[in-house]
Amino acid sequence: MLGYGRDLGLLRDRRFTLLLTARTISVLGSAFAPVALAFGILNLPGADATTLSIVLTAESLPMIVFMLVGGVIADRLPRQRVMMTGEFMMAAAFFALGAMLLVGWTPLPALVTAAALGGTATAVTFPALTGIIPEVVPKDRLQTGNALLGLGQNAARVAGTVLGGGTVVFFGGGWALTASGAMFAVAGVLIALLRLEPGARPAGERHSVLADLRDGWREFRSRQWIWVVVAQFSLLVMAIQAGHGVLGPLWAKESMGGPAVWTAFLAGEAIGMIAGVLVSIRLRPSRPILVAVLLCLPTALPYVLLGVDAPIWAIVAGAFVLGVCFDVFGVLWQTTMQREVPAESLSRVSSYDMLGSLMFGPIGLMLAGPAAEVFGTEESLLGCAVLIVVSTLGALLAPGVRNLRAGARPRLEPVQSDPK
Repeated sequence: MLGYGRDLGLLRDRRFTLLLTARTISVLGSAFAPVALAFGILNLPGADATTLSIVLTAESLPMIVFMLVGGVIADRLPRQRVMMTGEFMMAAAFFALGAMLLVGWTPLPALVTAAALGGTATAVTFPALTGIIPEVVPKDRLQTGNALLGLGQNAARVAGTVLGGGTVVFFGGGWALTASGAMFAVAGVLIALLRLEPGARPAGERHSVLADLRDGWREFRSRQWIWVVVAQFSLLVMAIQAGHGVLGPLWAKESMGGPAVWTAFLAGEAIGMIAGVLVSIRLRPSRPILVAVLLCLPTALPYVLLGVDAPIWAIVAGAFVLGVCFDVFGVLWQTTMQREVPAESLSRVSSYDMLGSLMFGPIGLMLAGPAAEVFGTEESLLGCAVLIVVSTLGALLAPGVRNLRAGARPRLEPVQSDPK
């Protein structure tokens, strides 16, 4: 317990506490949004699933398209200002959506525009977040800082899902979206209060956005452990999107007659992610990426249990294991990135990381339904487990994944210089 006390001493740091509070409130607002937006749109006169799909697509596409640009912006400008701008953009987007629902003026182009603003704000904020943490947290406390930020975010996701659903039921989607906007605005104000010194940026000739993207790509691909794990995660996320987004709920409907069991599954996962913070604060592996990748293997467990129709308690326990492993993986990954990637390139490398990791997620969602019809729901869930295991074992073949040691700068692989 004394060790935890020393780690939790970081909470006495004013700037870290502001960042932690801002991120927790922002994620709480994000957790309010999905239920509020879905039911707010579906309850509109004449709206249907296609209407909701159009609005959600308008939100997700700019996030993907502008993610790399967001990394360039966060490496060029003070990350505090970039994050603050992103939070205020999110506030504007959700205030606009809430206001439209409340007054009953909901033309589809206006809904799409507001949703697109929110997706763009996400693309701006996330790369800046990865880069701002080392500016706030001392290098020797990075793992603790990432773990505590994860604790706040995980707790906010759980609370936001419950509170957001209740707000929609009792007050309506418009008020729930307005509440989301208010939370993003508060987060933006807290980020503004950080008062960070402007981070050092490389002096000299001003480069174009494309040149900055090329430089970020060179940093990304020169580290085998990064691009291998991102390639692994592109497949792992595809499997999890299929399992969590379509196949799991379909299994619950077919086998259990309703959403209660799937809710228990998601609750077990959420509790596991919170419990994972206790592990991630104290875990100090000498080979952090090797341990992080090994932790991906148990994430296949809940899909195996679902696929063989295991008892409910075992399935929920498997979801708990998945939550623990994902939380610890995330902390080890973020901490290693922040220690090993130069600060002036960190946000760009992070944007390549996020883009690569998420790019096959929509494919998993699209393939899940047809796969369940052709092969069966349980068989498709087992297929998700196989994909997770195979992609993880493939990543373990890379020497850069197995051999990177904590605190040791890896020797960069030779990269041909750009002829320009």
